Amino acid sequence: MRYYPVSLDLHGIRCLVVGAGRVGRRKIGTLLECGPASIVVLDPGLDGVPAEFADAAACGAVVFRKSPFSPEDIEGMGLVFAATPSAEVNTRIAQACRKKGILCNVAGPADDGVSGSFLVPAHLQEGRITLTVSTEGGSPALSRALKHDLKALIGRGYPLLADLLDAIRPHVLALGLGSDADADIFRAICARPLRDSLAEALARGDAPQADALLSQVLPAELNFSTNEILHD
Repeated sequence: MRYYPVSLDLHGIRCLVVGAGRVGRRKIGTLLECGPASIVVLDPGLDGVPAEFADAAACGAVVFRKSPFSPEDIEGMGLVFAATPSAEVNTRIAQACRKKGILCNVAGPADDGVSGSFLVPAHLQEGRITLTVSTEGGSPALSRALKHDLKALIGRGYPLLADLLDAIRPHVLALGLGSDADADIFRAICARPLRDSLAEALARGDAPQADALLSQVLPAELNFSTNEILHD
């Protein structure tokens, strides 16, 4: 099965996580960042609320239940994670969700031929830059490793470069040069080695150097200083 990257707005969505082990807790943490209507967590082996979710449980954002999975548990849910160590349980969850047309991610073992309806790629957000990495379920560990590599690659400079491009855009468009000329300017800024040099200058907070680099491609009549973003 081929998976395609999509974004999903979870506001107002009820979510179910079955399994509160290491994998399940990671899914809970990700869900909490997305602001769903509620998160219910089921695990027959629960021994109280995990410490890292004490605050979220206290305010009702997540509810932990010491209970095994039952097909009735998916009623009213918009998103389900099957994160138990049991292939038999995860398979039952996935099959129940498929019958009801509920999105399900199988984050644990499952019977051969059984898969969820969506994958959760490794996710990285730095400023305006959002990156996702997926191996289509083949190796979540590799996805996470590549995510850390990409975080080191973009560093501090590339998020600042994204801010710089956003700040420059209205100035360039106001010149009325036309869409082709505008595109040429931004392609030139984003081409190597200029973009790397700009990112490095921005990371150092070196506005004069960044301005000198931009002057190579920006129209002479455009009056813009990189200080606009470095001192924002």
